Amino acid sequence: METLDIQTILTFGFALAVVIIIFKSARVVPQRSNYVIERLGKYSRTLDSGFHILIPFIDKVAYIHTLKEEVIDVQRQTCVTKDNIQVGIDGILYIQVIDPHKASYGINDYRYASSQLAQTTMRSVIGQTDLDKTFEERSKINEEVVRALDEAASPWGVKVLRYEIADIELPLSIKDALEQQMRAERERRAAIAKSEGERQAMINVSEGQKQEVINLSEGDKLRQINEAEGRAREIELIAIATAEGIRQIAEAINHPGGQEAVSLRVAEQYVKEFGNLAKANNTMIVPAELANIGGAVAGLTEILKIAQHKK
Repeated sequence: METLDIQTILTFGFALAVVIIIFKSARVVPQRSNYVIERLGKYSRTLDSGFHILIPFIDKVAYIHTLKEEVIDVQRQTCVTKDNIQVGIDGILYIQVIDPHKASYGINDYRYASSQLAQTTMRSVIGQTDLDKTFEERSKINEEVVRALDEAASPWGVKVLRYEIADIELPLSIKDALEQQMRAERERRAAIAKSEGERQAMINVSEGQKQEVINLSEGDKLRQINEAEGRAREIELIAIATAEGIRQIAEAINHPGGQEAVSLRVAEQYVKEFGNLAKANNTMIVPAELANIGGAVAGLTEILKIAQHKK
């Protein structure tokens, strides 16, 4: 009975030893992970994802690293800008292990070291930047921090992917000053916009008045031209009509009885005009030839004939 108990204990112990050996020797590495193996305290190899067998009690998993992108929250810190303004800045750091061997033996804690380095680098970059630029050039500041961190973290087997400023906290006095500045800027822009509107309105009014004067002058010019053309046309028509009348009179004189008609017409006009002269003056000088009106008419007729022969 005692022998059976000892044999059972030995069997159980052997089975337990086998389980422990299998547990110690078999390793399954997950995807996107690396195991750093040490053999008797010295670096041996790095296991990639998959199933691996280790030598029990000789090989051991010293470090386990994920190759995924890691996010580290960088705690808020006080920075002094180039123009001596204290601001509180916190950010987010994105890193990735690209060399598990360096990440294991190059530094004790690469996550803590990256966070501390991000804080010191941020203080240095902010110290070279004015307060206004910290808001306007966040992307540029982030790029400078990433460049400095990536260069420093290269011996650690860590790649710094990016850094983002999460928040910038300002003192209350600076906030009030900035609000007053922004309010003044908005008022200035409003005043400029109003003055520009008034200036444009005055320009539009003056342009309208100018165009009105031009239109009036053009209208007056056209009116004068039209009136001149009308008067010229009137004179032309009168001259044509007068010439036509004279031509017809001349033709009538050359017809039979025309000379007598002209003599009669001249005598009538002579008597009419002499009568008008007598009405207009109380004292009148009577020419000696008045007794012989017929002779006067004959003389005028002779003159017309001479003119007619010259033509």
